[in-house]
Amino acid sequence: MSGQDAIGEAPTADVIERIARDAIARLPAAFAAHLGDVVLIVEEHADDETLAALGIEHPLDLSGLYHGRPVGEKSSMDSGALPDRIHLYRRAILDEWIETGVRLDDLVVHVTIHEIGHHFGLSDDDMHTLEEAMDGPAT
Repeated sequence: MSGQDAIGEAPTADVIERIARDAIARLPAAFAAHLGDVVLIVEEHADDETLAALGIEHPLDLSGLYHGRPVGEKSSMDSGALPDRIHLYRRAILDEWIETGVRLDDLVVHVTIHEIGHHFGLSDDDMHTLEEAMDGPAT
């Protein structure tokens, strides 16, 4: 972590993105091969339209979101569609980090893997297994 972290400033979007990209880089090759076109976006919080579409009232209740079609549902007829996107919401992640006491890198990896799991159409159990199969977060 940088010197900023030592003086108590909240981790920036860049820090969260770096942790998430490191997690993606450590995925098994079978998964990584299908993530080349997925865009990773770190935002402060979900916008009102996204929250309304999901029936979520408060932006701190959504830490991540996958936008797109799972790999198994894609077809050659999808040309012209927006790229799949993984959104991580910094303020919600930081709020959960403070509330739970879980290490920030562990939390970001968990949220990232969960959203990647949606890209692959994985169940929650499959996502948990994938997360456990990865090496521990980088220090």
